Amino acid sequence: MRLPGAPERLSGWWDAAAMPRLVDVVLSDRTVGPWREQAYAGVSGTVLEVGFGSGLSLPFYGEEVTRVLAAEPSDLAWERSAERRSAFGRPVERVAVDAARLPLPDGGVDAAVASWALCTVPDLPGALAEVARVLRPGGALHAVEHSRAPDAPTARAQRLLQPAWGPLAGGCHLDRDVPAALRAAGYAVDVRREAYAVPWWPARVAGWFVVVTAQRPNMRDIIPPLGAASA
Repeated sequence: MRLPGAPERLSGWWDAAAMPRLVDVVLSDRTVGPWREQAYAGVSGTVLEVGFGSGLSLPFYGEEVTRVLAAEPSDLAWERSAERRSAFGRPVERVAVDAARLPLPDGGVDAAVASWALCTVPDLPGALAEVARVLRPGGALHAVEHSRAPDAPTARAQRLLQPAWGPLAGGCHLDRDVPAALRAAGYAVDVRREAYAVPWWPARVAGWFVVVTAQRPNMRDIIPPLGAASA
């Protein structure tokens, strides 16, 4: 996404080189560890991870996870994950750069995971439809995200800041209501935890965190995105 008023070359450098490193710093903070741990509880088998990044999630997967399929747009983030992938000791494959176009068969994964990624996916309805398609019957999307704040002053600040925040934060949406988006996509959403992880200003605008388990919708209600893979 283009930085406001910045040359194209600078914007490209920011998205490709700076943002993956900045995300590593922000999401390596010890504040987020317990949130990841809660979100990933019960995940097993073959897992699709939307927004894999540099593999910060891997240490939080239990032994029941046998394989991880990564949808990750950043080449640099994937390269930076090499050491974590090696330490994980189980197959980790980068299968897509766009979560809205997954080259995977219908019902091919046991679970899906997203951590601070659904706020950034450009085509969120398309991505959620694709995740639903590749989940096995009975599978679920396990997510920890920051979302639109429940109190009016913070939500208003999120709306006002979004035009500047989005380009600076790699396309992140401060004001995206993640649980509502999941429900709109047909998922049965269980909000397991929600709170201000960072309650003070100005960090409060990105500090409303939610942990959700979203059960795969009835596929008769899902219209596959154009170009989606099928079994």
